[in-house]
Amino acid sequence: MMIASNAFLEEIVRSRKKIVYDKVSEDPDLSHIMELAREARPAIDFHHALAKSEHLALIAEIKRASPSKGMMRTDLDPASQAEAYQEFGASALSVLTEEEHFHGSLEDLTRARAACSIPILRKDFIIHPYQVYEARAYGADAVLLIAAILSKQDLFRLVDLTRELGMHPLLEVHSQEEIPKALGSGAQIIGINNRDLTTFRVDIETTERLASFIPKDCLLVSESGIKGVREAGKVASWGARAILVGEALVTSENLEALIRDLSRIPLVCP
Repeated sequence: MMIASNAFLEEIVRSRKKIVYDKVSEDPDLSHIMELAREARPAIDFHHALAKSEHLALIAEIKRASPSKGMMRTDLDPASQAEAYQEFGASALSVLTEEEHFHGSLEDLTRARAACSIPILRKDFIIHPYQVYEARAYGADAVLLIAAILSKQDLFRLVDLTRELGMHPLLEVHSQEEIPKALGSGAQIIGINNRDLTTFRVDIETTERLASFIPKDCLLVSESGIKGVREAGKVASWGARAILVGEALVTSENLEALIRDLSRIPLVCP
């Protein structure tokens, strides 16, 4: 399903709310999902996996489709993709779990988790504590929280819950106005999304414009628009410590070479 113009965020958030609230109606006190989260094996340290890299760290994404590109990989197998990402040198994984617009699933997360030992980020439009417990229950070690779709109060609450469960939040921003809210949560990992989610336009220089507003003690991740070494080198020069790459990897004809190249980009401030 392709979504045009600035209707995207409203459409997808509305869709996620319906799905989440349907789940909550069956588990109103969240007792069942909380129990599953408590029973999950301990989370792997997502922040450490990125920070320990002597080069630009790669968060390699498992995704089949996007609203802007449509279906990219109908044959994608999360387990084999996760194995390859780890084998070729990715520092961490990102797994899209949104069903309607990205054709992802929690099953993709489970299968990726069983196939590798590096930390995994659940990438979704997270709006409710249920989804954070769910992420932990299905094996995630980190969750994406998007500043644009959350009030300050909800963002802080979800950050606190993520940490209580032993995971790390990756706080995503796209504008200077969103940064104080993200930093106010005490976030250690800030993601700058080079894609405007209301228009789908990608401008890699978004990272350059916003990087100076991110404190040096935060780990900066550049997301979207990174096709290869050229773009990766640019965002590293602007202060990124990690990159999140999906489309270029799932469509690559030489995955090993691309991952090895992306994982050898020098850091400006190691």
